[in-house]
Amino acid sequence: MNEVETLMIYKQYVELMYYENMILKKFPKVERYALVTDIKLKTNEGLECILYCYKSIDRISKLKYLNELDVKLKVLKVFVRISYKNKYISGKNYAAWSKKITNISNLMGGWMKACRKQ
Repeated sequence: MNEVETLMIYKQYVELMYYENMILKKFPKVERYALVTDIKLKTNEGLECILYCYKSIDRISKLKYLNELDVKLKVLKVFVRISYKNKYISGKNYAAWSKKITNISNLMGGWMKACRKQ
């Protein structure tokens, strides 16, 4: 196990990705190259932000990547809401998916706060 895998935010993000993949398989075919692609892209970009932040040495770079992650998570929340409104996911899936994103957002906020104190 490498060092980044010990980060709680990384672990929870990977869990989000597993959950998301399971849910996206149930979306209608018409959304496979639209909403599903957008969701996967934002999620992958979010993971990249976490890795770039982890690899960054100075706090300015870390904060830049954390701010980018914040934006991607907010966009992801909108995509999840759209999925629910269009009845692609159940209320239970919506609640679980949103909670995972919120937990990651909270961890990100703590990381940002720690960076600002440096």
